Amino acid sequence: MGGQQTGQGAGTGCRGLGRGAVDRGSRSGGRVEIKVELKDVELARLIVRRVGARRIGLLHQVDTYFNVPDCRLKKREAMMNGHPEPVEVIRYERADRPAARASSFTIYNEQEAGYRFGTLGLPIRTIVEKTRELWMIDSLRIHLDDVRHLGRFLEIEALVTPRQNVARCHARIAHLRRHLEPALGEPIATSYCDLLESDGRRPVEPTQP
Repeated sequence: MGGQQTGQGAGTGCRGLGRGAVDRGSRSGGRVEIKVELKDVELARLIVRRVGARRIGLLHQVDTYFNVPDCRLKKREAMMNGHPEPVEVIRYERADRPAARASSFTIYNEQEAGYRFGTLGLPIRTIVEKTRELWMIDSLRIHLDDVRHLGRFLEIEALVTPRQNVARCHARIAHLRRHLEPALGEPIATSYCDLLESDGRRPVEPTQP
């Protein structure tokens, strides 16, 4: 997993891929999310159990980030409880801020990603490898992440739906975060990719366009 792919892409950026564009090989949406340093993983597990979350499983994920303009683009290869998951290519837009923030995304399967981006022969920015313990309470996702070279973090994600607007997502995340506060450190404004780069680590040197 995580190997560099070669070949000519159909495009070198995200321009022209509208936020709402959905076809048979992709799905789009919006969510609110927050990322925080995780100081005590055992305490975090205890708290999420106490508030009624259920453990879904353990993921091993390798995210390959590409250098493209206009948005963020990554290929995700994952194993869930030791079984391979379908490869996904994820395009998303999100502001960098330490508070909970909204983002928009489109997730492509391999076939649709090939149509949109050729064989993903795009310049690689970096690769993020992590183990993710996935918990859920209703539609709220809780990630207990152990990221190679970076350490432990907690993420909370709430999907925006007709029954759960952005304001409701923010409120639910804030409520859960208050419960988890004893297990948490500082809020994180950026992605794992950005953190690796700011730490001077690049598991894979970017390729030339």
